[in-house]
Amino acid sequence: MALDFNEAFTERTPRIVNAAKLHRAAQRKKDKRFIVEGENSVEAAIATGAATDVFVTETAAERFEEILRTASYMNVYTHAITDKAAKHLSDTVTTTGIFALCDDVLWSVGKAINGRPRLVSVPVETREPGNAGTLIRVSDAVGADAVIFAGESVDPLGAKAVRASAGSLFHIPVARNTAIDDVLGQLRSKGLQILATAADGEVDLDDAGGLLSKPTAWLFGNEAHGLGEELLDKADHRVRIPIRGRAESLNLATAASICLYESSKALFAED
Repeated sequence: MALDFNEAFTERTPRIVNAAKLHRAAQRKKDKRFIVEGENSVEAAIATGAATDVFVTETAAERFEEILRTASYMNVYTHAITDKAAKHLSDTVTTTGIFALCDDVLWSVGKAINGRPRLVSVPVETREPGNAGTLIRVSDAVGADAVIFAGESVDPLGAKAVRASAGSLFHIPVARNTAIDDVLGQLRSKGLQILATAADGEVDLDDAGGLLSKPTAWLFGNEAHGLGEELLDKADHRVRIPIRGRAESLNLATAASICLYESSKALFAED
C-alpha cells in the first residue's frame, strides 16, 4: 500500500495522542490495547495477528518495506506519521520510526497451561520491565510452554518489557495473576512439580538431572528480595546454582536462564 507522507499523522493527530497514552498501565488496562516499537516486536505482532494498526515514518517505511508488505497481506492498517509523531509515540531516545497498535495478548493462567505443559517459567513479583521481557525471551528460546507472572509484578505489556522480549511476547503464552497461591494450585493440578531457586537450596543444579526430567514449573524471585521463606516452603524442592568463582550471586535473568536451559536440556533430550 502506497503511503502519502504529505498527509502524515502529526503528534497532535488524535490517533497518535491516544496511542501515546498507552504507555500508561492504567490506559492499557482500560483500552485492552498496547503499543510496541521496533522491527522484532512489530514484525511478530503482525505475523501473529495481534497488531491492528502500524504507524511508520518515511525513513522507516523504506527500511522496513517487507514488514509493511506483510502488514498489507494481514489486513493491518498502515499509517504514515511524521518524525515528531514518532518521538511522541516512542519511549526511547532514538526511535526506530515503526510502531504497532496491538490488542491485549495476555492469557489467563488456565489457558496458558492448557494441555500437558512440561516447562513453565514463574517470575514472582518481578519489578524490572527489562527482566520481565528477558524472562519471556529466554523462556521462548528454551521451548517453555508458558510464562506466568505471579504476585504484584510489572506489566509485561509495558514498552520496556515488550522491547526486552524481542518479539517473544507474541510467541509464547504469557499470563499475569496477583494470587500466587492460585497460580501454584493451577500448576500442581497440571502435574507440574514446583522448583524454586535458592542460594541455600538442598539440591545442587549439577545433581538435579533426575528432577529436571519431570514436568516443572520454576519459581524465580523478586530482584531485590528473592523468594520469601513462606513461598520457598511451598516448593517441592529448593535448587541452588553452584557458583565456582568469587561472584556473590547471580541476577534474576541470569539465574533464570541457567535453570530454564538445564530443564530444557533434560526434558527435550529424547525428543
